[in-house]
Amino acid sequence: MAIQIKVPTVGESITEVTIANWLKKDGDVVKLDEVIAELESDKATFELTAPSAGVLKIVKQQGETVPIGELICEVEPSGQAAAAAPAQPAATPAAAAPAATPAPDAKKATGGVKEMKVPTVGESITEVTISTWLKKDGDLVKLDEVIAEVESDKATFELPAEATGILRIVAQEKTTLPIGGLICKIEITEGAAASNGAAAAQPAEKAAVAAGDKTYAAGHPSPAAAKILDEKGIPSNQVAGSGVGGRITKDDAQNAQKAPAATAPTKPAEAKAPLAPPVIASGGGRNVRNEKMTSLRKTIAKRLVSVKNETAMLTTFNEVDMKPVMELRSRYKDQFKEKYGVGLGFMSFFTKAVCAALKEFPAVNASINGDEIIYHDYCDVSIAVSTPRGLVVPVIRNAEALSFNQIESEVVRLAGKGRDGKLSIEEMTGGTFSITNGGVFGSMLSTPILNPPQSAILGMHNIVERAVVKNGEIVIRPIMYVALSYDHRIVDGRESVSFLVRVKEMLEDPGRLILGV
Repeated sequence: MAIQIKVPTVGESITEVTIANWLKKDGDVVKLDEVIAELESDKATFELTAPSAGVLKIVKQQGETVPIGELICEVEPSGQAAAAAPAQPAATPAAAAPAATPAPDAKKATGGVKEMKVPTVGESITEVTISTWLKKDGDLVKLDEVIAEVESDKATFELPAEATGILRIVAQEKTTLPIGGLICKIEITEGAAASNGAAAAQPAEKAAVAAGDKTYAAGHPSPAAAKILDEKGIPSNQVAGSGVGGRITKDDAQNAQKAPAATAPTKPAEAKAPLAPPVIASGGGRNVRNEKMTSLRKTIAKRLVSVKNETAMLTTFNEVDMKPVMELRSRYKDQFKEKYGVGLGFMSFFTKAVCAALKEFPAVNASINGDEIIYHDYCDVSIAVSTPRGLVVPVIRNAEALSFNQIESEVVRLAGKGRDGKLSIEEMTGGTFSITNGGVFGSMLSTPILNPPQSAILGMHNIVERAVVKNGEIVIRPIMYVALSYDHRIVDGRESVSFLVRVKEMLEDPGRLILGV
């Protein structure tokens, strides 16, 4: 019996994953614990391994989004069928006879498989529930035969078979599937008794329709046929149905041609011709392409909108004279690299300054949980990392207790894993404060958005030489604008401004970071 592989639970807040890549093909032989696919959630990418050696049967295709717990593929253990075959003669003749009966059906299979997916049943309907299966798994079904009843939040409708063959049920009763989700498969059979029966039934039904004995299905398209007709813009009353009771099948819809337009209105059309926009000759094309959003991108979109709607977010700004930090860094960066094997960047200075300021202003390091405010006595600093898949925010744990070289090492490690898509869920959850550096892309000033449930985020920007006044004289200094976005439900204006001023003071006098004053 095939071993079913379902989407595992990968985190409390994760409800679905996307199949990023199949590393094995349908029908391939796989080994125990061999990686067969890469699954992508809104937080991380992880590998799917085979629970047994055998032949892989893929149920969900690459790029599909699958809910947690839903079937993704099956593995038919190798050698199982061969091991089971010798055991049959030991059974009684009475028991052996029924076991041999399915053989003719197996011989009829042509190897073709028809996948039946949830059709589009309305603009506002995004999912349906399998109400009742009218056929059992393994039953022989005919084209257009009703095999199940499917219900949405608005109506219940029948699901007709899209091919003649052996039914293989994927979604069980009471299972809720999104539009486009796989319901079942039909193993297409050769033209034996089933096909002959269907062929014999169709002329009789057509004769009955010709005689005026039409059924309720006459002229009504199947869900798959309705979708195709809508895409072609062809009304169902212009298509003759060849299915059971005159129902319009998927093949009818695919073969249907749109009625030619009337030729009478040629002159009015010619009269309107001058109103058409002129064709502009250009060397560039005007192609448009659609790409499905990844789970990560969809989750980012949802969270950004929820942050704007559910928090009282404000942003305060200041500027930092980066000359002291740059001079200190320039003086010791070679020795630092030689001793610790990692470069000395600005992120360690900002992280140390932030941790010191968070100790003085604990509300900036807090979060809201219902009617309670949670204060943290530690600093788990999230750093924003841009990756090909989108923005991720891995966490530097207990940053307040780390040295400069430990912080720089963590930044390099987490950023590398983020770009390679190897970050685990644990490495991206639990942060208490965030830092994002738009300056690496040339940003002069921005208002960073909160990373929930955190109450604040610090935005770094590019360093530009500006004319400033120092001790009554105009001098040129490398200046960086910094921004602190905060949740006004927790952090007051006094605290937010004082926090940012404290960060500014420590960066402009980095000796205070080393001395802890």
